[in-house]
Amino acid sequence: MATTTETPLQLKTLMPSLTVDDLQKSIAFFEGLGFAVDERWEDGGVLHGVSLRAGETQIGLNQDDWKKGRERQKGVGLRLYMNTTQNIDQVAARAKKAGVALDSEPHDTEWGSRAFDVTEPSGFKLTISSQI
Repeated sequence: MATTTETPLQLKTLMPSLTVDDLQKSIAFFEGLGFAVDERWEDGGVLHGVSLRAGETQIGLNQDDWKKGRERQKGVGLRLYMNTTQNIDQVAARAKKAGVALDSEPHDTEWGSRAFDVTEPSGFKLTISSQI
């Protein structure tokens, strides 16, 4: 299978937006990983969502309004891969100290990176890695 390096659309960033079960828990989770709240989306004094930033990367979080039911499973078939130039063992240690449970400890991968995995409180899977 051939790979192409030229595409008609040239993007610089991608900001996924996740609908979460408990906005405050999800904010605390991402802050534990090292993200910071960049913007808050409020209406009538009620927080409905936030934009989080870590370096050049952003993630949006929105509180589920439950119109599709409270039993709706989140994160099925989705994994967010995030890369950093930082020491992955130190990033993982800081996250654990902040109360983030790791699904896997930092480990070397087959594709030449060092990574660890976590699950956001609503069920979204994340892999954070750095090149070895």
